Amino acid sequence: MAQPLRQLTIQAPAFFGVNTQDSPVGIDPNFATVAENAVIDKQGRIASRKGLSSLTNDATKTVNTIFETVSVSGATQVFATGDNKIYKGESLTEVTLPTGYTITDNNWKIVSLQSNTYFYQRGHNPLVYTTGNVLVDITVGDGGSIAGDTTAPQANEVLSAFGRLWAADTSTNKTTIFFSDTLRGHDANSWTPQDGTGTDNNGNTIDANLAGSLDISLNLPNGTDEIVALHAHNGFLIIFCKKNILIYGNPESPTSLQLTDTIEGVGCIARDSVQNIGTDVLFLSDTGVRSLGRTIQEKSLPMRDVSKNIRNDLVRAVGQETQPIKSAYSPDEAFYLLTFPTNKTVFCFDIRQPLPDNAFRVTTWTEMEPLCFEVKRDKSLLIGKLGGVYKYTGFTDKGVVSGSYTSSSYQLRYFSTPMNFGNSSNLKFLKKFKITVVGNNSSETVLNWGYDYTTSFNRQLIVNENTESNEGIFNVSEFGQVGVDFTQDTSGNTVTGPSAEYSRGIELQFPTVNGSGSGTTLTVGLESTINGTSYSIQQIDINVLLGRTI
Repeated sequence: MAQPLRQLTIQAPAFFGVNTQDSPVGIDPNFATVAENAVIDKQGRIASRKGLSSLTNDATKTVNTIFETVSVSGATQVFATGDNKIYKGESLTEVTLPTGYTITDNNWKIVSLQSNTYFYQRGHNPLVYTTGNVLVDITVGDGGSIAGDTTAPQANEVLSAFGRLWAADTSTNKTTIFFSDTLRGHDANSWTPQDGTGTDNNGNTIDANLAGSLDISLNLPNGTDEIVALHAHNGFLIIFCKKNILIYGNPESPTSLQLTDTIEGVGCIARDSVQNIGTDVLFLSDTGVRSLGRTIQEKSLPMRDVSKNIRNDLVRAVGQETQPIKSAYSPDEAFYLLTFPTNKTVFCFDIRQPLPDNAFRVTTWTEMEPLCFEVKRDKSLLIGKLGGVYKYTGFTDKGVVSGSYTSSSYQLRYFSTPMNFGNSSNLKFLKKFKITVVGNNSSETVLNWGYDYTTSFNRQLIVNENTESNEGIFNVSEFGQVGVDFTQDTSGNTVTGPSAEYSRGIELQFPTVNGSGSGTTLTVGLESTINGTSYSIQQIDINVLLGRTI
C-alpha cells in the first residue's frame, strides 16, 4: 500500500534568525543556519537588505568615522574622518587642520556641545570645530579664536552629557574620568577646577567650580580594570570597563557623584559598540552582545546575552578583528548593526521583539564591507567605507572596484536547519517544493536541497512562473481605459482627461520544483541575486514520501 505524502510548511522562514549555536537535531525550522545579506522585515519574513548609494564623488577617499552634529538652533552638519584628515559634508570637503597639527590615526570619537563639535582620539590633542567654522587645537588654540587649555586630556573616549564633556582612557591613565566645566569644553580653564563663577561659550555666567576628575580605581572589584566607554542613560553615568560596569548617580553635580551599582565580571570591549536603543543599552562584551538592562537584573554568572544563538561565531569574529568595531542603531529599520571590517561581516540584530529566551533575531551582511555607521536626524543610515560616504537605500550596492565606482548586485542566501518532519527514523523521499516569494521576479533564484547534514547540495534554477501582482484591476481606470477619463466640456462634447493613478504593488511568485533523493533529514536553501528589486521569502511547502525505517 502506498504511503501518503507528508507535508512540512515553513512559514516565514528564518523568522527566528540564524542559530549556529544549538544542536541541529530537532531545532525549530523557523531558525536558519544561514541568513546572509538579509533582514527580518516588518511582516516577519526574511528579506533582502537594502543596498548602497554613493554620496561622495571621490573613489580614493576612505571614511572611518561619521558624525552628524546638531546645533542649538537645530541646524545639522555631517563630519567624517579618514585618510588622516577631517572632512565636512557628505561630499567630503577637507577641513583645514590647525597650524602644525598632525593626524596619525583615524579612530576618532566625535561629540557636540553648545553648537561646537569635538574630536577626541588617544595620543592627539583634542580638536573643536567652533561656531566660527574653524577647526581648533584645544590645548594650543589657533587663529585667535580661543585661548588654549593645556589641561584638556588626550582621551580616547569622550561623552557629551549632563551639560558638559566627560573624557577618559588616555595613554597613561585608564581609570580616571575627567569632566569639563558646565557648557564649556574648549575655552581657557574649562578643564581646570576653579572657585567662584565664570562664563560659558555664549557669555552666560555659570558656576566655575564644576570641572574636575573621578578616579574609579578604588571602586573596581577584583583589582584593576580599564575604562573603555562612557554612556548616559536614565539620568545615570554608565562607565564601561573591560571586565566591570560602574553606574554613578547625581551626574548633574559631578563633584557629588554617587556610586549606585557595580556589575562584576562583564564589561565592554569596543568603545563604539555602545548604543542606546530607547529603553535599553546594547554593548559588545568579550562573550557577545549584551543588554545593559538584562545585565543589571541578572548580575550573577552565567548571564544570558542577546547574541546567544551565534555566540561562537561572534566571539570568533572578535578574536580575528584588528580594526575598530563600529555599531549603529536605526529606530526606523529597527536593527542594531555591528561591523567587523577584518572579517568583512556585519551582524544585524532585529530588536522589534526578542525571542522567548530574550535573544535577538540575527542575520548577517556580507559584500558591503562598511567601516562605520551614522544614523542621521532624518532617520537615514549613512555608511563609511572606501569611496567615502554612502546611504543605505535601494537594492543595488555601489562601491569602488579597481579605483572606480561600480554598481553591483549581491546575493541573498537562506539555508534552513536540518528537518526530520517529526520522524527521525524513516527515510524521506523528496517529491516537490512549492515556494512563495515576494518581489525580484526578473532575477535569478537557485533552490538548494541536501540530506543528512551534508554540505553538498542539489541545485535547481527556479523559473519564475505563476507570478501575480496586485496592480490596478486589469490595469484600467474606473469606467475607462488607462490614460482616459471620459468627461464633457461646456458644449457637451466628450473629452479626454487625466488618467487614474495606480501603484504597481508587489509581485508574488509561486515556483514549484520537483525534488530528488532521500535521507532522514532535509536541509533547504534559497539563493537569489538582488539587483534593483527587493526580495523576501514568505513560505516553503515541502512534500515528502515516508520510506522504510532505518
